[in-house]
Order: sequence, then structure tokens, then C-alpha cells
Amino acid sequence: MKYYNSPENPEFLNSYMVHQKVVKMLAERTIEEYCLDIRLFLKYIRSQSSASTCPVEEVDISDMTEEELRKISVSDIYNFLFYAADDRKNNQYSRYRKTSSLRSFFKYLNKVAHIRDDDPSNDLDVRSPKVDKPKFLSLDESMRLLRTADSTDSRRDYCILTLFLNCGMRLSELVGINISDIDFTENRLMVTGKGSKKRMIYLNAACIDALNRYLDVRRENEKAQDEPALFVSQMNRRISRRRVQQIVENSIKDAGLDGKGITTHKLRHTAATLMYQYGAADVLTLKKLLGHESIATTEIYTHLNDENVRNAFEGNPLADVKSESKE
Repeated sequence: MKYYNSPENPEFLNSYMVHQKVVKMLAERTIEEYCLDIRLFLKYIRSQSSASTCPVEEVDISDMTEEELRKISVSDIYNFLFYAADDRKNNQYSRYRKTSSLRSFFKYLNKVAHIRDDDPSNDLDVRSPKVDKPKFLSLDESMRLLRTADSTDSRRDYCILTLFLNCGMRLSELVGINISDIDFTENRLMVTGKGSKKRMIYLNAACIDALNRYLDVRRENEKAQDEPALFVSQMNRRISRRRVQQIVENSIKDAGLDGKGITTHKLRHTAATLMYQYGAADVLTLKKLLGHESIATTEIYTHLNDENVRNAFEGNPLADVKSESKE
């Protein structure tokens, strides 16, 4: 990470990033985005308080002091957001992300580092942008996709689509599955989500059937026996994210569903939508099931027990769809 623990950062910013990584366990990409936003903000603040005529991006903040931080007001934050919109032409999504980054930063300065006695971001009144409804496949379209995939010779690809549509896992989670992560006794598997957080996923009948059929073929591949990954490429190595994306793209096209903007992440939306519509899974159960990393939402649904989650998986309307192809 280019800006992580950099000598170009003031020490309090590097400490903040370490806290986000070690304590909050945020993903590297998220930490980097926060850092870029905060660095730009600090450069802007210093540019406004000095006689320097150099561009904001070139302002040196490596020696910025805690006293300078204590002087920042909510008006300064609003001015920065105006600068982001007017000078940098940031859209509403970019500005809202910057707002979130600064909220996190000032909360850290106030509650953790105790550099400030107050939090000026508490007084921000910035509304989140309207978000388009997520794209997803209907039940009929999902069935068509599985039937189309089942008509091919690749049990691997069928298994991949089955896990996506039944479990709502992320692309990175699917690629990261090892055979040892699967517990066929309890019909469940462990995945590693954002921030290296482990999450248990319960496997319904469709998933177990697809996995067993794929593993029957995989065991016959002697060259892949030393590879711990569940899904392997033609090179007998862990399958790449891009290859999985290609599998989904090709399957969507073969099923006549192209043009709908369906990606691996949209299959995650599809699984969640189907379980919500047909599986009697409420929103709180879905948040736990999908492994959302937001602290605020996590605090809401941590009281749910594993039986709620298991029932949601079992309630997926695709849970009993098994391969119809002949051995």
C-alpha cells in the first residue's frame, strides 16, 4: 500500500491506519481509501492556513501537529467538501465517501487517541446519495441459469453458480475456499470475508449435491491433489477471480440473460433477494448471513442464533435443485 505507514504522513495518521487494520480489521483497500481521503483533507487544511501557492496535492503534511488538528472546525470540513465538489468535480458518491472517512478519523482522534476533546464531524449534516436498487435475477431466471449450466460438462462451473445463488457469498470468499473448510458432517463451510473475518455458511441440499458431484471429478485429477483450494483452474492451481467472473459471464450469456448487468456480485444480491422473498429470512438475519462488516449493523443482529441462519439457507427456493445430468 503506497501511503500506508508512510513517512509522508504525520504520525497520528499512521497510527490511525494501524488502528483501522489491527483493531477494526478493515480490508487493505478500505484503509487505503480512508488514508487518501484524510491525506487530501489535511493537505487542504494546511493549504488554507499557509501562504503556499502550490497545488493542494503537493502540500507537505508530514510535520503536521496535533495542535493543528485541534483547530479544525465543522466549517473547515464543509469547506473541504465544497472544494471537493467545485474544484475536484467529485460526484456525490465520492463526497459522501470522504465524509465517512473523516467521521471515522475524527472519532478516532476523539475516542481513541484523545487528541481532541470533541468531534466536529458529529455536527455534519451530509445525506447519503440515493442508491439504485441492486440488480438481481428472478427465481425463474435463476432456475434457467442453473439448468443451462447443468447442460454443460463442467461440474465445477455448475457448483460455482450453485454456491453463489444459494449462499450469497462474495467472489473473494468463493475463490478462497479450501477443501478443508467444508464440514460435510454438519453441512457447512467456513469462508473468509472482508477484513479477514471468518464466517460460517450453512449448506443446503443443492449445495451438498453440487459439491459432491464436483469433488468426485476433482478427486480423479491427480495433478490437483496437492492443491488445497476447492476450485482449481486448468493449470491445477487455485482458480482466479477473473476466471470465475468469466465463468459467470459466459453462463449468463448461454442462458440468454446477458444485457441485464449481472455479475458475480449481482448473484450475491440474487441469493439475498430470493431468501428474503421466499425463505422467510428477515433483514436482520440477512445481514448476519451475508457477513456485512459495518459495526453499526453488526451490533444490531449479533443476537441472532445459528438456527436462524441455517433456516434461511434451507429456505432458499433453489435449495432442492439438483443436477439432472446423467452420470
